[in-house]
Amino acid sequence: MAPPILKLDDIVLTFGGTPLLNGAALQVEPGDRISLVGRNGSGKSTLMKIAAGMVEAQSGEVFRHPNATIRYLEQAPDFAGYKTVQAYAEAGLGPGDDPYRVTYLLEHLGLTGEEDPVRLSGGEARRAALVRVMAPEPDILMLDEPTNHLDLPTIEWLEDELRKTRSALVVISHDRRFLEKVSNATVWLDRGTSRRLSRGFGHFEAWRDQVLEEEEIEQHKLGKAIEREEHWMRYGVTARRKRNMRRVGELQAMRADYRGHKGPQGSVQASVAEGRESGKLVVEAENITKTYDKPIVAPFSIRIHRGDRIGLVGPNGAGKTTLLKMLTGQLAPDSGWIKLGTNLEIATLDQKREDLDPADTLSHYLTDGRGETLLVNGEQRHVAGYMKDFLFQPEQIRTPIKNLSGGERARLMLARMLAKPS
Repeated sequence: MAPPILKLDDIVLTFGGTPLLNGAALQVEPGDRISLVGRNGSGKSTLMKIAAGMVEAQSGEVFRHPNATIRYLEQAPDFAGYKTVQAYAEAGLGPGDDPYRVTYLLEHLGLTGEEDPVRLSGGEARRAALVRVMAPEPDILMLDEPTNHLDLPTIEWLEDELRKTRSALVVISHDRRFLEKVSNATVWLDRGTSRRLSRGFGHFEAWRDQVLEEEEIEQHKLGKAIEREEHWMRYGVTARRKRNMRRVGELQAMRADYRGHKGPQGSVQASVAEGRESGKLVVEAENITKTYDKPIVAPFSIRIHRGDRIGLVGPNGAGKTTLLKMLTGQLAPDSGWIKLGTNLEIATLDQKREDLDPADTLSHYLTDGRGETLLVNGEQRHVAGYMKDFLFQPEQIRTPIKNLSGGERARLMLARMLAKPS
């Protein structure tokens, strides 16, 4: 077995008094293809940032091989200060790295390198960020949600490229098929601690269910043991005092373990808040167009009626988001016309999360600063109770949005959108 090039052991990190990581571990050896999995907010991105040297743990051991190179793909890359995608990508190269790799990756990802980073679509921004971290061919490549905003052909290309790379991989993704294709080991981050399965993500769910079932059985046994000891405390024959005190201490320890057990997280309870009855016609568009540096939307016409379910598909940069913004009245077309139906109440979910104020609290964001209740489907609900439907804990009510993981931010935006009549 090759020695590890990266090893984290007994990592502890606490935010706001609640342990996020409590004894977590991660070991990376040459040839590893690790899928790092866990629920939103379980600390996956934080553990990856600790491994990459971007965040410091409060305690625990961190070993990185002195000669190892590490590149980390952030969920939200920062393009500030770069005039072109080429300049941004080349800034990720180290001494001795081949600059041709940047050109090769740009070509295969459908970018020229001359694009203005400010004008990139979500998929184009993700591709530019991939070029930057993949071009140096590091010893360890850490990818946080690499398939976000990518179209299917690009995801398939990325799967093939990662299978060929010499870099060890640590990948966080909610794309199950992608993880099955690229991983040969799985690290499960759950309730602050980690477990490792020496098999790919395709075997994870069966293993996880077995672990949770065994845990439930052990909790049941512990509960029965406490019942027996409590019965002895009430009715047992008094023995030597020392023995009695020992059993009392053991009972107290068992009670503490039983009360302190934190079970697995549940599922989101979500429903759509319906708006006032609108007319049959929702949107009508006739020959609408939009052009920036190049034509984005050619003459396009559509009628959308109440109850329709329509998917907009196409490659990255094809204009899907632009078209959606025009159809919902957020963006005016260059030509043609759009008619919105009567009594419309439109709820939208922004892929770039631009309406999130990092300094805002969860409660303030969900209620628009109007106290601690909100109206959901005609019913006044306390914000803490509504938050629980989306797997947030009551103690997070005053938590700043900047402290949330990417997945938690997406859940928060979904909670707010679904509370609005539409």
